[in-house]
Amino acid sequence: MTAETKTRVRTRRAILDAAVSVLAKNPAASLADVAAEAAVGRTTIHRYFPERSDLLTAIGADVLDKIAAATDRSRPAEGPSLEAVARLCSEFFDLGENLTLIFNVPEFWDWEGWEQETAADRAMLDLIRRGQAEGDIDREMDAVWIQHLIWCMLYTAWSHTHTNGVSKHESLTLCLRSLKKAIAA
Repeated sequence: MTAETKTRVRTRRAILDAAVSVLAKNPAASLADVAAEAAVGRTTIHRYFPERSDLLTAIGADVLDKIAAATDRSRPAEGPSLEAVARLCSEFFDLGENLTLIFNVPEFWDWEGWEQETAADRAMLDLIRRGQAEGDIDREMDAVWIQHLIWCMLYTAWSHTHTNGVSKHESLTLCLRSLKKAIAA
């Protein structure tokens, strides 16, 4: 990789990270606000992302990549299912700012990238169904319902941290405890 390519990759990453940070706090923030946070000029932002929609599409794809990597790191097919759910939630919790942005910015609600079922979605559902088959997770709850419940609990934990000033560790602990009580057989 050439020095110029490395610089482009670093600049693009800085813009994406700044956009997530700025837009998670203020979904109506301008590209000028993102440029300031990334310490680049507006023309630089426009060179990488000509329109706001291009930036949002890149953020969405980046978040999907991060979800996939977090899912892989959590090893959902290994060990007891409730422990695997806890590992998965811990990995996803570290993506809180990214996922809060996705949940809170209306432009993402209709983004075509969310309409497909991803490998991460399938891995979570497989984990839930495995837990149900093994008797660790409540069989009377629909697996998709439990999947949505996991996302809701994580969102609540992220919000609890940012709204109430609670430590990430405490919020995640509360999330995992609540989730275990909700889904355990």
